[in-house]
Amino acid sequence: MSDDVSKPGRKPTHRAYTVKRIDHSSEQSRSLWTPIGAAWPLKSGNGFKLKLDATPINGEIILLDRTEEPSDDTQH
Repeated sequence: MSDDVSKPGRKPTHRAYTVKRIDHSSEQSRSLWTPIGAAWPLKSGNGFKLKLDATPINGEIILLDRTEEPSDDTQH
């Protein structure tokens, strides 16, 4: 396959996270962002290769640009 993204030196463009909402009280809640993998664009430009170190139990994965820091303000 020509879309080999595992060559040394190729950095991922996105990080994969799973997010768990933590409610401490009715007034205060936050989200726990756990990094679970990374994504590289395919050379064809028509998708991504996703490598996961873990699988989220809720089945949801959020991809963020690797330069973006996850926060409670990030919409999900």
